[in-house]
Amino acid sequence: MFLKINRTISSEQSELLIPLSAWDDILPQSSMPNTATGPFRNYLVLRPGTDAQLLEAKLADYAKKRFNDPNATLFIQKYADSYLYGQYENGSQSGGRIEYVRLFIAIAVFILLIACINFMNLSTAKASVRVKEVGVKKALGAGRATLVFQFLGESILMSFTTLLMALGVVWLALPYFNTITNKQLTLHFSGQFIAALTAIMLLTGLLAGSYPALYLSRFNPALTLKGKLLHGMSELWVRKGLVVFQFAVSVIFIISVVVVYKQIDYVQSKNPGYEKENIVYFEMEGRAATQTETFLARLKTLPGVVNASSIQQKIVLPAFLPSAGVRWDGKNGKDEIRFYKMPVNYGLTETLGIRMVAGRSFSKDFGSDTTAVILNETAIRQMGITDPIGKQIMIDGRKTHIVGMAQDFHFNSLHETIKPFIFRLSPKETMLATVKIQAGHVPATLAQIQDFYASFNPGYAFDYDFLDRDYQIQYASERLVAQLARYFAALAIWISCLGLFGLAAFTAERRRKEIGVRKVLGATTGSVVTMLSREFLVLVTIAIAVGCPLAWWLTQRWLDHFAYRTTIGAGIFVGAGLATIIITLATISFQSVRAALTNPTQSLKSE
Repeated sequence: MFLKINRTISSEQSELLIPLSAWDDILPQSSMPNTATGPFRNYLVLRPGTDAQLLEAKLADYAKKRFNDPNATLFIQKYADSYLYGQYENGSQSGGRIEYVRLFIAIAVFILLIACINFMNLSTAKASVRVKEVGVKKALGAGRATLVFQFLGESILMSFTTLLMALGVVWLALPYFNTITNKQLTLHFSGQFIAALTAIMLLTGLLAGSYPALYLSRFNPALTLKGKLLHGMSELWVRKGLVVFQFAVSVIFIISVVVVYKQIDYVQSKNPGYEKENIVYFEMEGRAATQTETFLARLKTLPGVVNASSIQQKIVLPAFLPSAGVRWDGKNGKDEIRFYKMPVNYGLTETLGIRMVAGRSFSKDFGSDTTAVILNETAIRQMGITDPIGKQIMIDGRKTHIVGMAQDFHFNSLHETIKPFIFRLSPKETMLATVKIQAGHVPATLAQIQDFYASFNPGYAFDYDFLDRDYQIQYASERLVAQLARYFAALAIWISCLGLFGLAAFTAERRRKEIGVRKVLGATTGSVVTMLSREFLVLVTIAIAVGCPLAWWLTQRWLDHFAYRTTIGAGIFVGAGLATIIITLATISFQSVRAALTNPTQSLKSE
């Protein structure tokens, strides 16, 4: 019986439910017990008080006995953790989507720190405006603690105001964010959410206002009432250090975005070992499933069809788990080699363009090919077989012989090394028709295939997909990270430039009289601009020197998730440094040129 799942109460979005006993009836006939090798997940409801670790240990022993395989293992996982913690290696949790969640949390924290640094720098730089206010309040008896609370209160109030503005921006940007991420996030003001926002607002206000509050409250009232403000070396070093931190983070962002895009371009352009362009596949049902050879033979005659064959399931990310049920002469009993096995039809390797390194592909000219297999290079290498063509191996208790060795190809993503793979000739077990279409004729040929399928198999829908789309889906997370990282990098650089723009303005104002004197003495506009820009360029250069090694280390850690990855050349770091310097010059040039062009008489008229 088929049951439709109620989507409103289930987090598993499936259209149909069937009993497990029907699995063997759905798959074409096979000599293998499909219910033992299918891609299944078992759901358990544990009794209250059950020790999950003890149960997992018992399941591990059970798997070894049940499957007669010393390497077999079973493990359990909390259902609530399956979405974020879905990556496993050798039965141990090794990551998943949670890694990207942590990555974006870290990015958000750094962007918030950059904003806080801007507030600190601009508040301390603007101290001369409030110095008399502090002196008057201290003269009237205000203690330092009172002033600290005042400035912290102002910072928290500003943090609260910006929180309201941020909520408005999020509300406006959320539809676009959902489009980018393919999510359906909404602003839901629950108690937990409000508490988290309040904590972030208070923490941000206290962090941003702490240094300015302590700095402004320590002034001597006698000096401040005279309009004198002494800038200590510690204050200058702190401010310069904060600027260096800001732009070091910006450099890291720039380099990281370039590396992510370079890696994505690498995985998309790297030859996977088979032809993925212009290849479509679709499930064979009804008459097409029972008369596969006739169906494929007529399919090949359609204009625009280059070749056609069939396979049990997708060649990209096969759903069936690898098995260790392979035996051969000379095998070490301790070997733990796991083989991916795929039943295929004649002509499958030719349709996919998989090159044979040795031997041949399956052929109807050889009657013995009904027990033939083709292994990839990795399988032959790990098995340690020399001159493999013609050698016999046992697969799940059945004797087969090797007729060909295929070139290695990436049936898993480039995150993983190529695993041992076995093509087994078994047309009856194939379920997906795989069709190579002539380049430039895809739409017209698909229309003809659809018409042919409707006439050959009336009553069944023609639902197809492209092989290259399956290949790209493997890297959907990386493309999303690249897109979001680009926006975050732009935001971080923009915030840093806003702070630098403000600091340049205050620096020019503080040195207004000095600039006037220099111009009276004959200084050119260019020399004044160079003088004002030099200090910031030195700080940015230090930031580049600090940020580049950190960016290299961070990107290397990210690339470690890929077994096959791009190289990081020196040009990326040089380009990021030049981009940062250009951005810095563009940011401070307006204030520098404006100060340099000011009439010196206006700067000196108060003297």
